[in-house]
Amino acid sequence: MILCFSGTGNSRYIAKKIADELQDEIVDMNAKIKATDYSPMKTGRNIIVVVPTYAWRIPQIVSEWLCKTELLSAERIWFVMDCGGEIGNAAKYNRHLAEQKHLWYMGTAQVIMPENYIAMFGAPKAEEARKIVRNAEPAIMDIIAHIKAEQPFAVPRNNLYDRLMSGPVNPIFYHFFVKSDAFRTDATCVGCGQCVKNCPLNNITLKDRKPVWGKQCTHCMACICYCPTEAIEYGKKSVGKPRYHFEQLESR
Repeated sequence: MILCFSGTGNSRYIAKKIADELQDEIVDMNAKIKATDYSPMKTGRNIIVVVPTYAWRIPQIVSEWLCKTELLSAERIWFVMDCGGEIGNAAKYNRHLAEQKHLWYMGTAQVIMPENYIAMFGAPKAEEARKIVRNAEPAIMDIIAHIKAEQPFAVPRNNLYDRLMSGPVNPIFYHFFVKSDAFRTDATCVGCGQCVKNCPLNNITLKDRKPVWGKQCTHCMACICYCPTEAIEYGKKSVGKPRYHFEQLESR
């Protein structure tokens, strides 16, 4: 079984590639988290978790969901993390999570995909993003080969910088930077509610046909990147930056 969480489609794309090759099922963790559904799940022996990298680890909301959800019949777990740059020492925390779930840890693999975190970085334009995805294909196929052979992934890089970013920096980053206060809309907002639909934490509501953000944001960037009129900004940090979601690469 493949468990996938995705903000703007990169992880969904990787999960689908893996599912197609393994002829396996994808479970949408976005939907499970949005519905606060922690009911036990009947799984096969192998679990593949495909997620983006948030502050050099898997998203906190994914860790929480996995901790609370019983994975029946599961024996082994692989972690696949896409990122715009690096995953740090995320493998250490994934191993701990596997041990907590009494699962055999089969490793953590990194896939470089187009950046979407426009609250801090710039997102690539469509053609550059397509090139990044093409360059990611060998890594994805290597991941698939290891899972097919039921082999562990190669041990990822683990230097002082990686340990620092995934260790003390991760909670500091969440505390000081992962907030929704800076989200706002401009006059081009049409009140379509797409942001409400896409938010995995039910953190957005419509008031007078305008989105209002609560305090439970995970910075997945789904609201800002899927807005059909690009009416949402994250303070001044997103102004003038391309919006990125994977599906736009397939529609042009």
